[in-house]
Amino acid sequence: MKLAEALLRALKDRGAQAMFGIPGDFALPFFKVAEETRILPLHTLSHEPAVGFAADAAARYSSTLGVAAVTYGAGAFNMVNAVAGAYAEKSPVVVISGAPGTTEGNAGLLLHHQGRTLDTQFQVFKEITVAQARLDDPAKAPAEIARVLGAARALSRPVYLEIPRNMVNAEVGPVGDDPVWPVDRDALAACADEVLAAIRAASSPVLMVCVEVRRYGLEAKVAELAQRLGVPVVTTFMGRGLLADAPTPPLGTYIGVAGDAEITRLVEESDGLFLLGAILSDTNFAVSQRKIDLRKTIHAFDRAVTLGYHTYADIPLDGLVDALLERLPPSDRTTGGKAPHAHPTGLQADGEPIAPMDIARAVNDRVRAGQEPLLIAADMGDCLFTAMDMIDAGLMAPGYYAGMGFGVPAGIGAQCVAGGKRILTVVGDGAFQMTGWELGNCRRLGIDPIVILFNNASWEMLRTFQPESAFNDLDDWRFADMAAGMGGDGVRVRTRAELKAALDRAFATRGRFQLIEAMIPRGVLSDTLARFVQGQKRLHAAPRE
Repeated sequence: MKLAEALLRALKDRGAQAMFGIPGDFALPFFKVAEETRILPLHTLSHEPAVGFAADAAARYSSTLGVAAVTYGAGAFNMVNAVAGAYAEKSPVVVISGAPGTTEGNAGLLLHHQGRTLDTQFQVFKEITVAQARLDDPAKAPAEIARVLGAARALSRPVYLEIPRNMVNAEVGPVGDDPVWPVDRDALAACADEVLAAIRAASSPVLMVCVEVRRYGLEAKVAELAQRLGVPVVTTFMGRGLLADAPTPPLGTYIGVAGDAEITRLVEESDGLFLLGAILSDTNFAVSQRKIDLRKTIHAFDRAVTLGYHTYADIPLDGLVDALLERLPPSDRTTGGKAPHAHPTGLQADGEPIAPMDIARAVNDRVRAGQEPLLIAADMGDCLFTAMDMIDAGLMAPGYYAGMGFGVPAGIGAQCVAGGKRILTVVGDGAFQMTGWELGNCRRLGIDPIVILFNNASWEMLRTFQPESAFNDLDDWRFADMAAGMGGDGVRVRTRAELKAALDRAFATRGRFQLIEAMIPRGVLSDTLARFVQGQKRLHAAPRE
């Protein structure tokens, strides 16, 4: 079996559903094998950052491996930012880079695409991946592939594989199973017992779920765990959309000073806060009204469980959830008490200008009218804060890394593996300038996302923190006018009535991407972002309690 074919089969066997990439000379032999064998669908895009974002979104949507293939140097370095974001937000993207042949560096000449040394790229990716291998030895390649892909699955973070172009067709044996990651069963049992004891001893326990729950495909089990525990459930900012269809749905999303006051009080006054799969990032917790004492929480994350001042190492999240379920009897109870967060509805379809919350109401009205809850890909900015008020079946966004340009390629990547489900993308004009042009690939890929572009001719979120700076102003590029040339339909709307009509048409039209360019006056923010900004200013102006 050819090395490239063995790698592709190993990816498919481990759940990968597609590969996203851009070819280049050092990667051409690998792309040829990928195209001819059709082991994984190959989707090419226009710029490497979008390749990384699309692979990231495919991994997030499917709770499995995402695959990004690029060429050496000029291709791989272009994708560093997207892979760094995937590392920060625990998305298992497999980076496959073509590379110079094993003897090409021996002629005494610098090779094109080479940085400082031929090894520079490998060293750079070591900083933003959890396992790496250069597949330059056919005898060792199968074991190296299994080791690296096993690390991606176990740790839910990116990994890096480099294939010299003269090794692509080398004969290798089949790739075996992933190496076994050891788990001390006695430690796991003791950990589960202590977690349950801490929850039972608390007078106001709360379960807070975050991204690892989805990364490891645990939503159904965690929904059952929440029901058996019978405690209030909330999500983090990054975990928005988790457990939405569970018998015990979350009460809402904790955003501290920017969110629901009752949820903020519930979380910050809890004496038994169980952080399940939660990234301890500033976007998740720096917005706290009162600083959460993490020494009094239970934190399960990154194969470790910390209770107070001690930590159980090598405790996988799925193992912990299974152990907790084994110790709890089935239950049909729900949390009761406060109803889940009520999403804004009831758009007034009149001649008034569009505000971000009007977009949330318009989307929610369609869902309430009988549409399925939407899969949403959001970019960074007020579009993300607005999406927090949309009814969704899953929200993909760079909520912690906060890099711009994610939204459009993420929507493309997700729809490529979503089995016909349509994706709604919300994006600002600043981010659209970066990667919005990837929509030109939708016709060739056979997908038809709906994109709502928040256009206030501004980097508006940056303006909220530094309003005096003129560099936050953007020009009016009239994006909707460009849609037809890229194979889609575009419409610019300025009023709430025009917004509703455009959204109705977009949902009724299949086979072409739909771009709704919603013109929003500068300075008009979503309710959530306005609270976030005011809360940040208060927190920075005065010491916390």
